[in-house]
Amino acid sequence: MVAKITIPKSIEAALNYNEKKVQKGVAVCLHAANYLKDAKDMNFYQKLAGFERLNSLNERASTKTLHVSLNFDPSEKLAENKLLQIASNYMEKIGFGEQPYLVYKHDDAGHPHIHIVSTTIKPDGNRINTHNIGRNQSEKARKEIEKQYGLVRAERQQQLRNPGIKPVDAEKVIYGKSETKRSISNVVGAVLGSYKFCSLPEFNAALKQFNVVADRGKEEGRIYKNRGLIYRVLDAEGNKTGIPIKASSIGCKPTIDNLEKKFAANETGKENMKPFVKVKVDECIAQAPSTMKELMEHLKQKSIYTVLRQNIEGRLYGITFVDNQNKCVFNGSELGKGYSLAAIQSKLSNHRIENSINQDEKESTHSSSAISKEIAISKNKERTVIASASKESMLDVLLAAKEQFGNTPYTLLKKKRKKKRKNPNS
Repeated sequence: MVAKITIPKSIEAALNYNEKKVQKGVAVCLHAANYLKDAKDMNFYQKLAGFERLNSLNERASTKTLHVSLNFDPSEKLAENKLLQIASNYMEKIGFGEQPYLVYKHDDAGHPHIHIVSTTIKPDGNRINTHNIGRNQSEKARKEIEKQYGLVRAERQQQLRNPGIKPVDAEKVIYGKSETKRSISNVVGAVLGSYKFCSLPEFNAALKQFNVVADRGKEEGRIYKNRGLIYRVLDAEGNKTGIPIKASSIGCKPTIDNLEKKFAANETGKENMKPFVKVKVDECIAQAPSTMKELMEHLKQKSIYTVLRQNIEGRLYGITFVDNQNKCVFNGSELGKGYSLAAIQSKLSNHRIENSINQDEKESTHSSSAISKEIAISKNKERTVIASASKESMLDVLLAAKEQFGNTPYTLLKKKRKKKRKNPNS
């Protein structure tokens, strides 16, 4: 991370510079620290008023403005919340944590960077001393933040901007010894001169990403017994191909004896780089990848090339991380117990279990919802059938012929004639 501090004559000029970038659509105001309102709820004049209120408390100070830009390596894809954390930590470390300040993210350059605008006048009217702040407080803060967040160090950013090592194209070099030797020499020389590694497997981990491998041959073979070393080109599947090149014939002389001297010299230099790799691995694991391949893809985005080590039987037994930003190689167990292959596989397994449980819960919820819906539909159908049957039954009752049981009207009855009784005496 590169930190640049300027002390403009006017707070209005510094604010104008950033707000115009926002108007052009190449910047955004991420945060207003120690303001009464959020950045999105303030216009230019409200933001300016927050600074001028304090500036008016000190008429004698000739410079009252602090304008900082924090610049990151192009390979670093930092989320907005991470940028705000870095800005907050930086301002706290240089003595401006309690001051009002605005954080702007700019997208008008080839590398990610933020601008911070603040005032040097405190609420009591005193001015924060900014003499040599860049060389003293800022430089110390920068180094601490680089280590804390695993950022590319300022000293290495210029070096990292140079063209990287070009991988060997196996298809182009396998047909001629001179072309093979030249391609291998370029890769080996570049890796040997810029990467820190402490063993042949670590050296090979750095080489493999450029399609080259250092090979000692079989243990019972002549090359191995004579402490010899040859270099081979790797094809797209990682298989050795083409003509082998002896280490002694390469200009930088990457023989076993010379490599072992390099291993010893790299021991102390690597130690300081551990925190950078651990932070990046932690961040990738925190994204909850469920497979090793997925984790390796996350690490690749952070410029870490991952090599899985396996034995002759094909069983995995180790993991190696190649940090291409800081040019260091670490075996997982070298970083700590939580970074060994077994520990990482256990974390991935836990992620799979959690994902499975979450999926089961979703499916269960979905299933319950489907069953409830089905029951509701069934009940509706039942009600429809009952209602239909009820309607049909009523219709039948209304239309069916019925026997009538009642009294016949008196007027319709025939009168019966009474027979006269014969008088027995007549």
